[in-house]
Amino acid sequence: MADTNPLRGIQDVADSLGVTTRTLRFYEDKGLVQPVRVGGTRVYARRDVARLQLILRGKRLGFSLREIEEFLDLYDADPQHVEQMRRLAERCAERVEELEAQRVALDQTLRELKEMEKQARARIPEGE
Repeated sequence: MADTNPLRGIQDVADSLGVTTRTLRFYEDKGLVQPVRVGGTRVYARRDVARLQLILRGKRLGFSLREIEEFLDLYDADPQHVEQMRRLAERCAERVEELEAQRVALDQTLRELKEMEKQARARIPEGE
């Protein structure tokens, strides 16, 4: 996203991220972003937009808001980002493990459903 304007309005940011303004206000209410106000208008700096991108990516990958907040706080606290990367790597490994377990359960459920469907169809008389 090549943005030459360092300050952007809420609708512009929402449109560029593919979310609603309500979503942005929600993340603001949770303290994850702090846009400045010019009069009554929210104005987002590049840093805010970058944080929102990280928040949305984290949500898409299944992280909780609490975990996302922890990653963002670590980013702010550690200029070298070492602890943030360590915690992110640990949490990614945990998330992969969770998703692999879900995949096993989903595969089993699909097999069972297919078998039930097959059995049900076998009991339907021809021509019905």
